[in-house]
Amino acid sequence: MRSAVSIPSNIAEGDERGTNRDALRFLQIARGSLAELETQLSIAESIGMIPQPAVVQIAAQLDEVARLLGGTIKMRKAREEVDGR
Repeated sequence: MRSAVSIPSNIAEGDERGTNRDALRFLQIARGSLAELETQLSIAESIGMIPQPAVVQIAAQLDEVARLLGGTIKMRKAREEVDGR
């Protein structure tokens, strides 16, 4: 599942771009990759590739990543509004 690797990769790439606007853009791309991963998890569960207990555990971890990512996006948006970086 490439989307699982794409999430932290996009966060890192955006952070290294040097501007808040670029960082925010890549955080939003990471959020899209997270949505892809959630969909892939659902499909894997539906076709019996992953047992239910593992799905529950992974889904909880994805929820935590979504919460942290959302908070970081919110912080970056606020920074963008304040100083236009």
